[in-house]
Amino acid sequence: MNGGPSGFNNAPVTRAFVITSALFTVFFGIRGGGGGGSSKLGLSYQDIFEKFKIWKLIKSNFAFSSTPELFFGVYLLYYFRVFERQIGSNKHSVFILFSGFVSLILQTIVLSLFKDPTANLLTSGPYALIFASFVPFYLDIPVTKRFNVFGAHFSDKSFIYLAGVQLLLSSWKRSMLPGICGIIAGSLYRLNIFGIRKAKIPEFIASFFSRMSLPSSRSHSQAPTRTSPSLGRQAVRSYQAPVPSSIEPSEEAIATLVSMGFDQNAARQALVHARNDVNAATNILLESHSH
Repeated sequence: MNGGPSGFNNAPVTRAFVITSALFTVFFGIRGGGGGGSSKLGLSYQDIFEKFKIWKLIKSNFAFSSTPELFFGVYLLYYFRVFERQIGSNKHSVFILFSGFVSLILQTIVLSLFKDPTANLLTSGPYALIFASFVPFYLDIPVTKRFNVFGAHFSDKSFIYLAGVQLLLSSWKRSMLPGICGIIAGSLYRLNIFGIRKAKIPEFIASFFSRMSLPSSRSHSQAPTRTSPSLGRQAVRSYQAPVPSSIEPSEEAIATLVSMGFDQNAARQALVHARNDVNAATNILLESHSH
């Protein structure tokens, strides 16, 4: 399984998050302390409430403390870009903020229960987002292939789960707590507490991530502005015209839906009904799958 077509097409928020996480890990996690990087980045109750080290709080939510954690973490973040493509960059940004905020509150409550407020009991890294994403992964991504290895039953989703388990147990209790808090945060988002699934961030903030997309995609989207005025008006009219229901779905859109675990023929039919809108087609397939 993969998260759709290669690259970060239609996933600028995930792209920015992965790049930031990798850079923070290199400069503050791996290079910044080697084996001691974990203790320097790990959060304590004192960091949050007594000294309020805001910079350390930011670093701890992006930087992994070791190379293996970086490898599995970035792999999972890259795969879960499929959810940004499904719900859109704006709502995915809300999902990131909500999961991070709720997970931080839960971790703080647990830290306050320990007698030693200075102990670094939490490992660093975007565990909240990664493990919150396992909730829609478990509920929304169907299994398409099953196979046996030495009598053990596996599916095409097993590799993602194994990577998650490896990351969850990477630092034992210090990594298990952020992971469990992330799962709880993802479950609360799924339950639509306070109507969070309908919330959106201001468009000017969301557009910031769109401007960070690959230059090739930006130049492609800006190409019509370089044409003559008459051709530009024709391009705008053709772009705004409704897409005929008989249009042949693009191979990229079909590949995106197939990567989510849907049958290729079902994906093609859903795209036809949705007029080649991947998000609408995903909803059609998910509704039919739930029935």
